[in-house]
Amino acid sequence: MSDRPTPAAWRMLVLLTGAVILSMTTWFSATAILPQLTAQWQLSGLAQTWMTNGVQLGFVAGALTLSLFNLPDIAPLRLLMGIAAGLAAAFNLLLLLAPSAEVAIVLRLLTGVALAGVYPPALKLVATWFIRGRGLAMGAMIGGLTLGSAFPHLLRALFAGLDWRFVVATASALTLCGAGVFLALVREGPHPFSRAVFDPRQLGRVVRNRAVALANLGYFGHMWELYAAWGWFLAFAGAASVTAGMSPAEISLLVFAMVASGFVGCLVGGLIADRIGRTLTTIIMMALSGSCALLIGVSFAGPLWLFVSIALLWGATIVADSAQFSAMTTEVGDPDLIGTALAFQLGIGFALTIVSLTVVPMLAAAIGWQWAFAILAPGPLVGIIAMLLLRRLPEAERIAQGRK
Repeated sequence: MSDRPTPAAWRMLVLLTGAVILSMTTWFSATAILPQLTAQWQLSGLAQTWMTNGVQLGFVAGALTLSLFNLPDIAPLRLLMGIAAGLAAAFNLLLLLAPSAEVAIVLRLLTGVALAGVYPPALKLVATWFIRGRGLAMGAMIGGLTLGSAFPHLLRALFAGLDWRFVVATASALTLCGAGVFLALVREGPHPFSRAVFDPRQLGRVVRNRAVALANLGYFGHMWELYAAWGWFLAFAGAASVTAGMSPAEISLLVFAMVASGFVGCLVGGLIADRIGRTLTTIIMMALSGSCALLIGVSFAGPLWLFVSIALLWGATIVADSAQFSAMTTEVGDPDLIGTALAFQLGIGFALTIVSLTVVPMLAAAIGWQWAFAILAPGPLVGIIAMLLLRRLPEAERIAQGRK
C-alpha cells in the first residue's frame, strides 16, 4: 500500500479539522468573557484564574484517565470523540444556569474532562490517514484547535454589546455540531495502529521509551509557554500603554488575531517539518517564540506597529511546533499504545499549563504586566535541549521517514 496521502485522506483531514475547530470553541468561551463574568459573580483574582485553569485541570484529569485505561487504543475513536464533544457542549451550556462562581468553575472543569476525549483521539485518528505528510496533517489539526480556541475572542469583538450568554450559547452550539461531524462523517484511515488490551501497567512502556520521553520533554517546554500566553494575553494587551486608546472590542480583536495567527503557523510548521525534519523545525519555532516572550515587553509602551508585529509573530510560532511533538510520538512510540502515549503526553503537558497560568498573573501583580511573560522563556529553552538530545538517538531515524 502506498504511503502517499489519497484524496480521501485530504477530505477526512478537512472534516476532522473542521470538527476540532467547532469542538474547541468551548475551551476559552469563559476566558473571552471574563470581564463580564467577573461583574456577574464578583469574581476574586483567584476565581478569575480558575475560570481558565478549571478547563486545564479537567483536561489533565481526563487525558490521564484515558491514558491509564488505554481507552484511545481500545474504543472506536469516532464514537469516543462524538460523545466527548457532546458532553463538552452540555457542560458549557450549563454556565447559563450556574448560580455562583463555584458552580461555574466546576462546570469548566467538567468541560475540560470532556475535551480530553476529543483532542488526543483526533491526533491518533488523523495519523491513520497519513504517513507521508503527517506533519502537515497534524499541523492542520492543531491549527483547528487554535482557531477554535480563538473564536470566542472574535465573538466578543464582533458582538461586544451583546450579553455574555450569547458567547456561551454560540460556543456550545458549535461544539454540538462538531460532535455530529465526529459521529456521522469521521472514519479511521487505511494505516491503523495495533489495538491494545486494557492493562494499566502498559503506561510504564510509554514512560520508559527514551525517544518518546524526549519528545514529551520538548512538548512540556512548549506547553509551559503556550496556554499562559493565550490565557493572559487579553489582560496583558488591556494593561499595555500602547493600547490605551483602544476599545475593549478592538483589544479582543487583537487577541483573536494573535491566537488565530497560530493556524497559519501550524500549517507552515507542518510543511517545513515534513521537509527539513521535525526536531529542527521545533528548535527553530521554540527559539522564535521564546524570544517573543522576552521581547513583547519591550513594545509595551509602543509603538503600536511593533507591539502588533511581535504579538502576531509570537502567536504564529508559539503553536507552530505543537503538532510535531505529537507526530514524533506516533513515529517513535509503540504502535499498540499510540493513543495512550498521546493522552499521557497531553495530560502532563496541560498539567504544566496550570502552573504557568497561575504564575504569570502572580508575577504581574508583583512587578506589573510589562515583563510578566518573561517567565515563560525557560520553557522553550528546555524544549530545545530535549530536541537536540532526541536527534542523537538511533530511534530518531524513524521520525518523518528519516528526516529527523
